[in-house]
Amino acid sequence: MSTSRVDAAPAILTRPSAYLALTKPDVTFLVVITTLAGYYLGSSGTIDVGRLAATVFGTTLMGAGTAALNHYLERGPDGRMRRTSMRPLPIGTLHPAEALGFGLSLVVGGALFLALLLNPLASLLGILTSVTYLGVYTPLKRYTRHATTLGSFPGAVPPLIGWAAARGSLSVDAWILFGILFFWQFPHFLSIAWIYRKDYERAGLRMISVGDPSGAATFGQILWTAAVLVPVSLLPAVTGLTGLHYFFGALVLGILLVQVCLWAARTKTNQRAKWLMHATAIYLPLLLALMMLDKVH
Repeated sequence: MSTSRVDAAPAILTRPSAYLALTKPDVTFLVVITTLAGYYLGSSGTIDVGRLAATVFGTTLMGAGTAALNHYLERGPDGRMRRTSMRPLPIGTLHPAEALGFGLSLVVGGALFLALLLNPLASLLGILTSVTYLGVYTPLKRYTRHATTLGSFPGAVPPLIGWAAARGSLSVDAWILFGILFFWQFPHFLSIAWIYRKDYERAGLRMISVGDPSGAATFGQILWTAAVLVPVSLLPAVTGLTGLHYFFGALVLGILLVQVCLWAARTKTNQRAKWLMHATAIYLPLLLALMMLDKVH
């Protein structure tokens, strides 16, 4: 998952803060809250606080480690983009080998933690997320504009990790959570891609917004994925995971999000793209909170 920050990071002056920056706290936090939601929604009866804490801890390790390895792999393009040029590796606060070792340690530690304290399925899903994000999405950004679509698959796996940690298996409802997060990523990350299209072009990354001066392709994809997200977000009420309160709440949130997408698409300015990015960042936690509050069982 990409960060939703819109301003260039400040210079990293200390090694501890540099290591913290490697973990991309905002992205890792998003991974953790979607995993937590998956665990809660996948649980039946009383929540096992110990298992929930273990799930959050293991996922945090894997998410932070994956972010650090992403820093390592993208240190070249990061140095050419204004938004990322002050990250720890481009400015030399940390050596690439340090980022590599740090990231690998966290990912391996998190995978082992999930496997030993929870179950192999949760660990396997975590490994799958890390491998596909780093091995498919990250390198393909240099070669195809469809990298965002491919990256949305690993980006949608965290709720499955939480669900698997709670139940040891996956169900239709778990895959619905996957679908919600999958479609949500497009309006969120494509709004960022539009804001930083010049930066991505400078770095040689072939995002959909690069080479799309009119914005027709970028905002076209934003609009249709936001539209699809509306019915997909209603499915938990259809399957009985949630009740009618969630159904109508999700419907209102979905319509509002589509309206913001339409508003941004009218002028396609960076300012409106930023508003859209913020709207998507508000939409997801509200939707998950509604789902958790109106969970039927």
